[in-house]
Amino acid sequence: MKPRERVSAALEGHAPDVLPLRIYAAAGGLYEHGRKLVDLIKRCGHDFGDFASLEAPEPPPESDFDPDGSYHAFRTDEWGVRWEYRTFGVWGCPAEYPLADLSRLDDYRPPVPPPCEGPDFERERDALQAARASYYTLGGGGHFFETLHSLRRFDDVLVDVVTDAPEIHRIADMIVEHAAGRVRRALALGADGVSFGDDFGTQEALMLSPEHWRSFFKPRYRELFRPVREAGAKVFFHCCGRISEILPDLREVGVDVIWPQLPVFDAAELAGVCRDLGLVVELHPDRGDLMQRGKPAEIREYLHRLLETFRAGEGGSWLYLEVDPGFPWENVVALFEAAMELRGESP
Repeated sequence: MKPRERVSAALEGHAPDVLPLRIYAAAGGLYEHGRKLVDLIKRCGHDFGDFASLEAPEPPPESDFDPDGSYHAFRTDEWGVRWEYRTFGVWGCPAEYPLADLSRLDDYRPPVPPPCEGPDFERERDALQAARASYYTLGGGGHFFETLHSLRRFDDVLVDVVTDAPEIHRIADMIVEHAAGRVRRALALGADGVSFGDDFGTQEALMLSPEHWRSFFKPRYRELFRPVREAGAKVFFHCCGRISEILPDLREVGVDVIWPQLPVFDAAELAGVCRDLGLVVELHPDRGDLMQRGKPAEIREYLHRLLETFRAGEGGSWLYLEVDPGFPWENVVALFEAAMELRGESP
């Protein structure tokens, strides 16, 4: 099978020829490990694109460091959020919220969605179509909830949702409208799937009640995912935390593939629930305790047990790899070599 055929088989619940694999070449891990991680990723390869042009990121400028040599940078994004970063390549924290004061809402203007025409769009479309001949391709649909609580403080957002404040509906609809533009672009490019990501769980439970999630977020996701489904593309959704109560809801509104935070679940229970729902699962090994403090042998054993639990050989799941800062190099090697072995390749 070609990589695209392999992923498509797993998506339909059919046994692929070998284990599908998706790698996200995260800037933080590449910056820490440099050329040796670039070479390892290229040697491994995956089913979602070609890493031939992958390089380690350029070092940050001197202005991004405090006098003591620690990384400390600020950036303002297209939404006007000023972010503070303490680790290069790792998502930061909002330092200034454009809509902390709701009196600013009438004058606030969101960014313009990316266009579906023009030279840049045409070049990206041509590149994606060339990749699609062999690989499974994804476009980005954005982060609805994450954007919401970067524009306005997290605790205020939760209070606004629970109290049904009119302003929070205006902000949410503005974000969804922008995300819909991103979806249109992804579909116009011809992507096989569109990926979204929002974290709704703590380590133990949802951040808000299922009822409030269903009344505020669910209908907006339904509308956001609708054109993806109508185009025959797949919806990929990442969500950290314990989100068991809304997994059926996510499937109902159109999610095809879920990337959950595995350590907060009982793996066998999650595998059964997702198989019953028809949710494909991206299996992302624990980036916390296992990858940062585990031993190479434990990582290899974990991957084998994980794939057996989710019956990955029968379709319905695949492996996802991402390297963060703080992973000992021997653990990174064990992770990738185990993945190659499970795919029938020589490490």
